[in-house]
Amino acid sequence: MEIKHSLNGEATHRILKRPRVTPRFLSESEIREEFSHHQSGVARINNGSYGSCPGSVLADQRRWQLRFLQQPDDFCFNTLRKGILASRTLIKDLINADHVDEVSLVDNATTAAAIVLQQIGRGFAEGKFQKDDTVLMLHCAFQAVKQSIQAYVTRAGGSAVEVRLPFPVKSEEEIIMEFRKAIEKVKSDGRRIRLAIIDHITSMPSVVIPVRKLVGICREEGVEQVFVDAAHAIGSVKVDVKEIGADFYVSNLHKWFFCPPSVAFLYCKNTNSSSDLHHPVVTHEYGNGLPIESSWIGTRDYSSQLVVPSVLEFVNRFEGGMEGIMKSNHEEVVKMGKMLAEAWGTNLGSPPEMCAGMIMVGLPSRLCITSEEDTVRLRSHLRDCYGVEVPIYYQGVKDGEMGVRDKNGLITGYARISHQVYNKLEDYEKFRDAINQLVEDGKVCKMLLTQ
Repeated sequence: MEIKHSLNGEATHRILKRPRVTPRFLSESEIREEFSHHQSGVARINNGSYGSCPGSVLADQRRWQLRFLQQPDDFCFNTLRKGILASRTLIKDLINADHVDEVSLVDNATTAAAIVLQQIGRGFAEGKFQKDDTVLMLHCAFQAVKQSIQAYVTRAGGSAVEVRLPFPVKSEEEIIMEFRKAIEKVKSDGRRIRLAIIDHITSMPSVVIPVRKLVGICREEGVEQVFVDAAHAIGSVKVDVKEIGADFYVSNLHKWFFCPPSVAFLYCKNTNSSSDLHHPVVTHEYGNGLPIESSWIGTRDYSSQLVVPSVLEFVNRFEGGMEGIMKSNHEEVVKMGKMLAEAWGTNLGSPPEMCAGMIMVGLPSRLCITSEEDTVRLRSHLRDCYGVEVPIYYQGVKDGEMGVRDKNGLITGYARISHQVYNKLEDYEKFRDAINQLVEDGKVCKMLLTQ
């Protein structure tokens, strides 16, 4: 189409209107090709633990690795920091941070927890905090975080308080009520909460926590600092750090955001206290700010931190981009969870609106899961004998609790299923049939010792 345009009555110009380009999204076969490096014959419904990186991003990672190997000095002096800054800038925009200096790239959420908890530990060791001031966390916090509290905080004279959450959970209100009760108890004991650690999505059991509301409660109640452990968040739920309002926020980029392992971002709100944060690995960059300290921790492979632009290219080849992927994963995992619960006559561990790309599904009581050891045996048996990879959770019942029952007894085991773009219906049907076969054969978990 030609459009005549006159400028101040002068000669006319012909402008060709560009044809509208329809974006071409990845086909099913192209998605299969992107993940063709997966071991065949295995139902991978555990994206939550390690994630999975598509082939196109792995190819870009190899290019970065080769650039280093071709001329390491030039790479380290002239390329590396610029590449990491580019990745940090993209993450800054994705999470709605105010400034790129609020974003550091680290290995994983465990490293970020160490960075934050070392700062708190120094506060106790240097006498800035009172003995028995405390760190508050959810009882289902990741075990490495609990160990870091012991290593850095309790050894320095601080204490830790766990907020016990209900499971299965019926509503956000249950979580909010327990959180308020825990803060009130600490305050009534005359202690001050120096740091609250809140999961955005708990790992095991998996539940999406009303994190913005809990951060708001912390602000109301005078909690000094808030650290959100969002290991599973980016790529599975919306992340807006200004809306959430925490002082620190970490999320792995290799779980749901398609980066190769291992890389995470740590957001630190720009405050006076953020200048006292340091990477646990001390190099000649010490004292130059956490983002710079984190960008060089000695000779290592930094390629997983450099592929963020390639990851964004990959996700934008899906309809709706990252938001479209998140929506699809949520809808599919709920559908698969309901299918499994119906097949086994069990339950879901949370309402659909309190899950993202993972959901907890009750296992038949006839499996007789009575301990954490039983969950390990069952998980190994499913992997070795059925080609199914899925985490299993033990839910004991305390005295006075009713628990959840199926037609044969108390449900004490739950599977945490994930859904990512590479998953298909057959993965979940394979899991369903494996459990049905074990139940039909009368193989309880104790019997799996002999397998």
